[in-house]
Amino acid sequence: MAARLAKGAQWLGEAWAPGHLFMLDGYPGFVPDAMGGLVAGDLFAMDDADAMLAMLDDYEECTPHFPEPREYARLLLDVRMNGADAAPRTAWTYAYMRTTQGLPQIASGRFDHLAPR
Repeated sequence: MAARLAKGAQWLGEAWAPGHLFMLDGYPGFVPDAMGGLVAGDLFAMDDADAMLAMLDDYEECTPHFPEPREYARLLLDVRMNGADAAPRTAWTYAYMRTTQGLPQIASGRFDHLAPR
């Protein structure tokens, strides 16, 4: 998926969204929460947004041909680059839609702190 993004999207930098991050089965789950903490992610500008989003929706299994309840939903959220002081930008994000009860929270809001590079 990273290779496809590199070919069809330009990385703009790190952005922060209000919410919490949870550790699922080897990957993170972002839960938006306007009253919560901040979660770091990568912001991209897509060359063909419709095609790229369709591919990502399929990858995240949030299209109608996947059974409900789906694990993720694509949502528009305000994000901020360079932390909380920057002007907000509206961006698509994939939000975890299942219960977080019993899941460990990633307090730093950064998944890359847990994964080796």
